[in-house]
Amino acid sequence: MAEDILSQEEIDALITTFSAGDAVSIREDKADYQLYDFRRPTKFTKEQLRTLQIIHENYARVMSNFLTAYLRVPVKVAVVSVSQVTYEEFIFSLPVPTLLTVFNMAPDMGNAILETNPQFVFTLIDLIFGGEGKSSPKVRELTEIELTVMQEVHGKLLDNLSYVWKGVTQLQPKIESMETNPQFSQGISSSETVAQVTLSVQIQGNKRFINFCFPFITLERVLSSLTAQHWFSQVQKASSRKPSPEALIGCLAQVEVEVKVVLGSAPLSLEDFLQIQEGDVIQLNRKEGEPMEILVEDMPLFQGQPGVHGCYLAVQITDTISEQKGAGEI
Repeated sequence: MAEDILSQEEIDALITTFSAGDAVSIREDKADYQLYDFRRPTKFTKEQLRTLQIIHENYARVMSNFLTAYLRVPVKVAVVSVSQVTYEEFIFSLPVPTLLTVFNMAPDMGNAILETNPQFVFTLIDLIFGGEGKSSPKVRELTEIELTVMQEVHGKLLDNLSYVWKGVTQLQPKIESMETNPQFSQGISSSETVAQVTLSVQIQGNKRFINFCFPFITLERVLSSLTAQHWFSQVQKASSRKPSPEALIGCLAQVEVEVKVVLGSAPLSLEDFLQIQEGDVIQLNRKEGEPMEILVEDMPLFQGQPGVHGCYLAVQITDTISEQKGAGEI
């Protein structure tokens, strides 16, 4: 046993060796393990998140054009961030109240969520009803009429979403429900990993925000296609294909046109116009029984007779306007 005891000289030599760092090197192989946070599991790869950003940058451009035409004011939409969080974190980051639209992405996929900030909602509603785009100064619940209006708007926004996702999969978005309290939104586990896409909407000098929430379980079927290379290749294939005449007609058939019926007109002097009062009668240049002119996008195309259909005023088309006359009116 005495032979196993180190002498003072040996102890001093070992201390000197350790101080110099020459005797023993402690091997740290960090490649053998990785830190993993079970509370926030990483399911989406960086490539998949990057592809989601590319898709929604394209969506931001489409949405900008749509809202500008729909609201008749300049609108600029941009992607703020794309990240993966838990569904619980997503819900607790939202204001109360807010507008959550739960929609089914496709028959063979699950649900996702479109969240619109209350200030964005009230700005849209004010513009739709002819206002200047002012949001409500007080945070309040939406009325039934406002919810109906926003359901139509969200439906159009989701239709645009299917357009930009066609490079990954064919979406058929269908609204399932609308909630104003995030805590009441059920159907997704609080621990489920979701991809959160945040967009900013610049409108009437104010910046508003909307969010898309895509649960991992919903996108799991298409994850193999959620790469930038696959998305770009599919978009290029689609753009290289010339649409058939039937497809063009099908697209044009969905376009809404404005139809006007001209009851008649009458020349008035400015003096007479300024003296018009309630109860005055203005004689038009159209005789009783004479067909009225029907304009489509301000172009005269038909003639018709006025009448009543149910409880509504109506016009019955009786003839078409000749091409020569129509060409002269353009």
